[in-house]
Amino acid sequence: MLGFRRSRHRLTTALAAFGLLLTGAAVQTATAGAAAAATPHRILFDNTKAETAGNADWIIGTSQPDPLGQDSTPSAETDWTGALSAWGVALQKTGNYSLKTLPSGSGITYGTTAATDLQNFDTFVLPEPNILLSTAEKTAVMTFVQNGGGLFLVSDHTGSDRNNDGEDAVEVINDLMSNNSVDSTNPFGFTVDTLNVGTEDPRAISSTTDPVLNGSFGKVTGSIIRSGTTATLSPTANAAVKGLLYRSGYSGNTGAFFATSTFGSGRVAFWGDSSPIDDGTGQSGNTLYDGWNDTAGTNAALALNATEWLAGTGDSGGGGGGTCTAAQLLANPGFESGSSSWTATTGVITTATGQAARTGSYKAWLNGNGAANTETLSQSVTIPAGCAATLSFYLHVDTAETTTSTAYDTLKAQVLNSSGTVLATLATYSNLNAATGYAQRTFNLGSYAGQTVTVKFTGVEGSILQTSFVIDDTALNVS
Repeated sequence: MLGFRRSRHRLTTALAAFGLLLTGAAVQTATAGAAAAATPHRILFDNTKAETAGNADWIIGTSQPDPLGQDSTPSAETDWTGALSAWGVALQKTGNYSLKTLPSGSGITYGTTAATDLQNFDTFVLPEPNILLSTAEKTAVMTFVQNGGGLFLVSDHTGSDRNNDGEDAVEVINDLMSNNSVDSTNPFGFTVDTLNVGTEDPRAISSTTDPVLNGSFGKVTGSIIRSGTTATLSPTANAAVKGLLYRSGYSGNTGAFFATSTFGSGRVAFWGDSSPIDDGTGQSGNTLYDGWNDTAGTNAALALNATEWLAGTGDSGGGGGGTCTAAQLLANPGFESGSSSWTATTGVITTATGQAARTGSYKAWLNGNGAANTETLSQSVTIPAGCAATLSFYLHVDTAETTTSTAYDTLKAQVLNSSGTVLATLATYSNLNAATGYAQRTFNLGSYAGQTVTVKFTGVEGSILQTSFVIDDTALNVS
């Protein structure tokens, strides 16, 4: 329905939208926690993007999708064949990980019945991809992370076009982040630099608490660059982005060789070179380099700690683990008490007939004015310590825009601390997400257990054609 908005109660709308996002995350965290308790952490390594082209051999084993087909009880890196076999065997030997490979010729999917669908895994590793992801594959990866998955991006230097198709890892990774249907506004808060850095030994930023630098696999003091690149960070795009290792003479937002971030309820890690994960062993005919055991860096600890963190282990980020009384925390979650408990732009929480509520009479209707405007909806909530937490809400996007490529109008769902600082942007929606009916969105907020946070929705509309972002039936479930 393309009806324009009329007057609405707006004071409490911003908080309501924020509450919805938190609820979905709580549900997701509870589900993920239950799954983690029953099964090992599930890691999928990609082999669909020319990871074995040329001298590359970025696989954990030649038996695919299951590396156990080559050796079911590996004890040494040579028990599996591939330059990433040391990584895979080290995880396998812990007994806490279930490893699979997405074989060459397959597609990256999310939400299908395929055994290698991303929905069946906790972490997806893209080790120096050399083929651009398709539109559907980019949607799958971004949705996977947004809904709680871990994404490990390993790049290489610019010009590392292994299969001579005109694309290298720098371009493939930047294309994933800047040209997708989920969020192309620098969603992870970094871009990969077009560089070829020869030989350097980046050092870690001193930290006694970061789980990647201080995980169960050992303390990370540095890494190696043997023809690689770095990333430029943009905290204004994503406040969660953080550089962990830097080139000599660099710090802050430039020269980051290893970085982490979050997106939605998921986590992201970036490494600027494939040399550190190369164990020097692999298939016959490949020229490899043993960076895994290079004493100039603690590369094995970095790879394994990062995998641990991405899978939701190694820190308190997943919630759970303590005593928690199951509850739904958002007040007035369906807006049926009007603006009560929400802070919103005047008129956002409304019974106006131009857009239907999902249930009841009230909903939160942001924008839809067909004129330049910004509207917000928010609610503050305390998530008990020791709880898994999931934010959920139903969203309907209606637009008069006709473009299929440009996001003119946007809605950001974010988590803020008590000072108003953005802790995470859970998702960004736009006129490109327009569809009939409501769709439920869920986000894992377990990492905020023990904190008081604000869930906030911010809608920004351009100056010509209307886009309406309609939210209803929010929840923030803890368990």
